[in-house]
Amino acid sequence: MARCLIIGCGCRGLELARELVSRGHAVRATTRDPARAAEIEAAGAEAVVADPDRIATLVAALEHTAVGCILLGSATGADEAVAALHSTRLEMLLLRMLDTTVRGVVYEVSGTVDADLLVAGGELVRRFCEDSRIPYALLSESASGDWPADAADAVERVLDRGS
Repeated sequence: MARCLIIGCGCRGLELARELVSRGHAVRATTRDPARAAEIEAAGAEAVVADPDRIATLVAALEHTAVGCILLGSATGADEAVAALHSTRLEMLLLRMLDTTVRGVVYEVSGTVDADLLVAGGELVRRFCEDSRIPYALLSESASGDWPADAADAVERVLDRGS
């Protein structure tokens, strides 16, 4: 199985971590809040304190990772900071991933963030990944009603295409 990195391990991230662990994957998950590390570890994932607004804090977590799951569809903060997470910071993260073992990207295009930002972020991921020939998936609301399973299926499809 593969190691997956969940960037933005809030409620949905924890659900995805549990699902991926149950399928035999190794999971790393990021949080900006050190107090949440124990909750992430209890889900079976390796907790990493890192901030997606500070890409350098994510670099070590990318080591020996096969797929990066960017779950920032419900990120909070100042409007300009949230916009950057889905534009300039996202682009910087994708560029950093090129020099690592990451061979697939999963990006959340639904959530509480402004829909236009999520669409633009999804387009950035699509362009970047297609230009770089990296498999990707864009996660939206679950059609089946089982978001964790649908998201884990998307991760596994990306992994299969990246092999």
